[in-house]
Amino acid sequence: MYELLIGLRYTRASRRNGFISFISLISVVGIALGVAALIIVLSVMNGFQAEVRNRILGMAAHVQISGVGNQLQDWQTTATIAKKNPHVLATAPYVLGQGLLINGSQVKGALVRGIDPQQESKVNEVAGKLVAGELHSLRSGEFGIILGISLANELSVRLGDRVTMITPQGQVTPAGLIPRMKQFTVAGIFKADYAPYDIGLAMVDIKDAQTLFRTGSAVSGVRLKLDDLNLARRVSREINQEMPELIASDWSQENPTYFRAVEIEKRMMFIILTLIVAVAAFNLVSTLVMVVTDKQADIAILRTLGASPFSIMKIFVIQGALSGVIGTGSGVLAGVLVSKNLDVIVPFIERILGTTILSPDIYLISELPSRVLWSDVSSIGGISLLLALLATLYPSWRASRVNPAEALRYE
Repeated sequence: MYELLIGLRYTRASRRNGFISFISLISVVGIALGVAALIIVLSVMNGFQAEVRNRILGMAAHVQISGVGNQLQDWQTTATIAKKNPHVLATAPYVLGQGLLINGSQVKGALVRGIDPQQESKVNEVAGKLVAGELHSLRSGEFGIILGISLANELSVRLGDRVTMITPQGQVTPAGLIPRMKQFTVAGIFKADYAPYDIGLAMVDIKDAQTLFRTGSAVSGVRLKLDDLNLARRVSREINQEMPELIASDWSQENPTYFRAVEIEKRMMFIILTLIVAVAAFNLVSTLVMVVTDKQADIAILRTLGASPFSIMKIFVIQGALSGVIGTGSGVLAGVLVSKNLDVIVPFIERILGTTILSPDIYLISELPSRVLWSDVSSIGGISLLLALLATLYPSWRASRVNPAEALRYE
């Protein structure tokens, strides 16, 4: 293929016009910078998404099975059937209700979750989130309570203090409906680093919760831990098919607004940064147009030697595509290297600038996380190469239309 040889030679050769060489270099560097920026930004967004997801799942379950009306009578049978699924590692029952916590003049509403301390530690990481007390200090009949750190601060309570809980389930008396009240002892404080849990979640022993909310032997549902959280949606569908009288939901359905917002934001960033790559790729159009003008005599000689218009077109497509390959390859390499080493690069930049990019006093995530997904890298590289190839079509077509007689008239 002489077209390939000539295209490679045109790419390597030093041009008589230094301005064309400069514009060509700028085009390649622009593609590389655009591709690298796109990979780095998406990797950081993937890192933030994974970090927040892990924090959510540190206190939540991969799959949650609940009964109709938030009542599940025979939860042991439900747990046994769920464990038959090969992806289910552990199960734990729970009771869910609303409560109003009071300490002196401080009043805060909270989601109250009744748990079995022995089973709960198998389905989430709550035991490792405790900053005071122990999970096993929740004992039936002792009415202990574990609070989120922000909730504890709002109520001004510490380990061993007492709080009063008021539940919606009131008592009917001749004087009317009187709210039920019960005193609890703070047996632990956890820090999930996720605001909805830290400010709005309280945990008590499951039997105390059954007594408090008057559910008898029934529970609200069963929480499951899987060997792969990405299979949660599939497992919940399988459980719904096997036990249609119950409701199974996965972790993404429990937090739909957040994950949908992150997905939309990531998609929009991809589109915006792809436009940067597109601008850099279409700089190749001006570069190749100038090259075609500069090489008109060469094109005319090739035509007189018998080269077809399609062969001329292939020469310049190869030249432009090679610039796209060099730019894309350099960008992918730089983007992956920077994304993989952000934990070293960011502290280095912070030391030089004398500032903190993510201050722990303001942000819950104080380090810039990064997670490179090779599916993102391959799609970015593919789009960049496609844009570079499209940018070569018009200049190559224009080269194939050069009239040898007109081009050699003044040579």
